[in-house]
Amino acid sequence: MEIKKLISFIEESEKLKSVVRTAWTSDGRRESTAEHSWRLALFAGVLSDSFPELDLSKILLMSLIHDIGEIYEGDISAASCPDKRAKYAAEYQAAQSVFAILPEPQAGRLMDIWMEYNDNSTPEAKLVKALDKAETIIQHNQGNNPPDFDYQFNLEYGKEYFQSDDRLKPLRSMIDEKTRQRMAIGRPGF
Repeated sequence: MEIKKLISFIEESEKLKSVVRTAWTSDGRRESTAEHSWRLALFAGVLSDSFPELDLSKILLMSLIHDIGEIYEGDISAASCPDKRAKYAAEYQAAQSVFAILPEPQAGRLMDIWMEYNDNSTPEAKLVKALDKAETIIQHNQGNNPPDFDYQFNLEYGKEYFQSDDRLKPLRSMIDEKTRQRMAIGRPGF
């Protein structure tokens, strides 16, 4: 085990604690990418009993590293309609740089898992993609957001990721209903 490289990787990944997202916590502070990734992993872990055929270890690791590519350039909100190719290229470069701190074969394994998520190429990636969108919408509904926050965006955001598995459809229906409730009252209340 190469402790020095592992510690260097953990030190570098600390930067995700300072990357803020366009989501607000229930107390009105902007959420960090690290907080989002942690809650996504927690969400995936508690939901994993419904997906016993999937690799839980991979799901949890994928959840924790899926946004590592935001470490240097920050989070770019989907609502801003970014150029997807440019965003992917920047995040790919960042992920490669961060994972390269680790020894092989670990660096390659994490890069493969990151790419699997981004390519949405396995059942584990499909689940994490859907839960990533769900966690974001839940945070939007739960957050103490600015008065001009666009809740309507949530109703279409990532909807396609919930269509591949019937176990995800009730989850999407519930978070859409919570979004509609939030739009009706306009204040925190998840």
